[in-house]
Amino acid sequence: MELKNKVAVVTGVSRGIGKACVEALLNQGVKVAGWGLRKPDYNHPDFHFIHCNVKDPTAVESACVETLEKFSAIHILINNAGLGYFGKIEEMSLEHWHEMFAVNVHGVFYCLKNVIPIMRKQKSGHIINLSSIAGNTPVVEGSGYSATKAAVKAITHSVYREVRGDNIKVTALYPGSTNTDFFNNFPHTMRADDMIDPRDIANTIIHLLQTPNDFLPLDLEVRTMKAK
Repeated sequence: MELKNKVAVVTGVSRGIGKACVEALLNQGVKVAGWGLRKPDYNHPDFHFIHCNVKDPTAVESACVETLEKFSAIHILINNAGLGYFGKIEEMSLEHWHEMFAVNVHGVFYCLKNVIPIMRKQKSGHIINLSSIAGNTPVVEGSGYSATKAAVKAITHSVYREVRGDNIKVTALYPGSTNTDFFNNFPHTMRADDMIDPRDIANTIIHLLQTPNDFLPLDLEVRTMKAK
């Protein structure tokens, strides 16, 4: 896809991978609608922030309408918003379990449900769903988080078959340990400098988006070289 002047929706844009994706897209001349809970600390003439909690279907629908009113199209959707809680399954609170599924799974569904009809009408688009290596290899004391990210993989593998006939690509990206706030609530021993830089994830996404129109990158797992 030629990126200049395209329109992208990125969820979870206040920091981490989402923020890095927005910056990388803007550098490519993309107009970006950022959907998130917190207004980010950056501005750009081609960036439009929309307050949106992706676990709320009404909020997602409203954000989609506002994006079209602002930019008239949606060519790219990056489902980045997500969260994780960890611990022994018998000690996991119902609130945390339900919130992970509400954001990581239901949020992806709501975004797809609203954006895919727009892309079908355009006969073009690329959707990138952020899963995790935990979606491929479940982690100890991460049963809920791993289950949500495995669901993202399953959704991706089903939906790409539904929409490829309309020239819409769907890709699942599985990052390993990335230096974001995600690890603030997750016990680990890896140094921040040994983790993946969010900007490298964003640059990988740019590469995926720039693949030829007849080339479908379905799955990509990326890990840090410094993992123990």
